[in-house]
Amino acid sequence: MKIIKTNFKNLLIVKQKNNMDKRGSLRETYNKKLLKKTNFVFEYCTISKKNSLRGFHFQYKHQQAKYVSVLKGKILDCVIDLRKKSKTFGKVFKIVLSEKNCLSLYIPEGFAHAYFSYDKLNVVYYKLNNFYKPQFESGINLMDKRLKINWPSKKCEISNKDKNLLTFEDFCKNYKSL
Repeated sequence: MKIIKTNFKNLLIVKQKNNMDKRGSLRETYNKKLLKKTNFVFEYCTISKKNSLRGFHFQYKHQQAKYVSVLKGKILDCVIDLRKKSKTFGKVFKIVLSEKNCLSLYIPEGFAHAYFSYDKLNVVYYKLNNFYKPQFESGINLMDKRLKINWPSKKCEISNKDKNLLTFEDFCKNYKSL
């Protein structure tokens, strides 16, 4: 495994090792020695159909660092830096994660997270350093024009919950930052 730094403080790309032979593959997805500061306590897996769009989610209390890997399929993973006094506050970082490129993304606390699913079946695996607490969950609307994100499809499947999330401007008024 190899750590690749981004222009966003502590936001890391992890290039995983994928050992393949005629039987299939064995992929090393996480190594505590490389991500030393992590203390993951919770894991989950999502399955998303093609053109599904999820996010931008965050917890304003009991914030969560996330480690995101794609076990099957391909996604456009996006984060917004919501950290107070960050040089990249309000900026978006995007990366394609897939079973083929074997990249993962370590997202520190203070980011909102979303993704778009490219393939018919997309299996996304998460490790988190804090438990899910829905009473402290919020988010930013995926279609907020201020974010200037051109999603890969105009016909995305979005939950009603995600359609009704805050604009970035409302986030700044309500929370100022994380």
